[in-house]
Amino acid sequence: MTKKHTYHSNGKLLLTGEYVVLDGALSLAVPTKFGQSLEVEAIDDPQIIWKSLDENGTVWYEDEFKIDEINTSLSAGNDVSKRLVQILNAAKTLNPEFLNLHTGYKITTILDFPRHWGLGTSSTLINNLAQWAGVDAYQLLENTFGGSGYDIACAQNNQSITYQLVNGKPVVNQVDFNPSFKKHLYFVYLNQKQNSREGIKHYHANKGNSTVLITDLNRITKKMLSVENLEDFEVLLYSHENIISKITNQTTVKRLLFNDFEGAIKSLGAWGGDFVLVTSKSNPTNYFKEKGFDTVIPYADMVL
Repeated sequence: MTKKHTYHSNGKLLLTGEYVVLDGALSLAVPTKFGQSLEVEAIDDPQIIWKSLDENGTVWYEDEFKIDEINTSLSAGNDVSKRLVQILNAAKTLNPEFLNLHTGYKITTILDFPRHWGLGTSSTLINNLAQWAGVDAYQLLENTFGGSGYDIACAQNNQSITYQLVNGKPVVNQVDFNPSFKKHLYFVYLNQKQNSREGIKHYHANKGNSTVLITDLNRITKKMLSVENLEDFEVLLYSHENIISKITNQTTVKRLLFNDFEGAIKSLGAWGGDFVLVTSKSNPTNYFKEKGFDTVIPYADMVL
């Protein structure tokens, strides 16, 4: 019987340092209990038969490629197929031995979370493919999607991390971020997936002189690691939101959508979509549902 190889990567949430992580800010990130798996099974034909399943086991994408098509990159086909071939091609450039045999593979990817949640459909795929191809996941990301790479660090680590680009290279440290008040923390999905590349473009177009403010944000990230009560934590969240608001010239999500909410609300990742972090003494699900936001996940159910 043919042996199956399975690879798995964690999803991600960036708690501090959104946007400015690209400019060397110290950021706090957490891997999520939701992730993506990649199953690889060798077959005799020199082709790749690809199938992608969502969290319900439904096929959301499938295609077949001849191995030699991967070396030339696809000019036809849909956007997902073109992107996939580009990634496989990039992996092959980093490791010329990859996909070098006269055999092929049956590939199945399995998501644990809805694709639109923005927990790292791309980064988990990149990290899984990098493991399979025996290449550096950060380099593969750089050569395909780009970005800071914090999502790759989350894919590879099973606990909270600080992440910082120092001279363009990732410095990843595991940290013990386990707030005593985490039962008062929730993640709320804003009903739209935010394109992080668009968000980054907006950031670069609007950012002022962010150097001084990055120092302030680094201080907030460090304080967050040792904060002991919810009130102090909320102060840090408000400060962080106001600084990013100033740098990017955008309105904070609380002012925009939830002005009457009693707790603190902080955007995570690109502003205007994906998840926000919410603090609340009591379960805030009803408040958000009344405003049309049905996905409210307690911290302990989301974070690994």
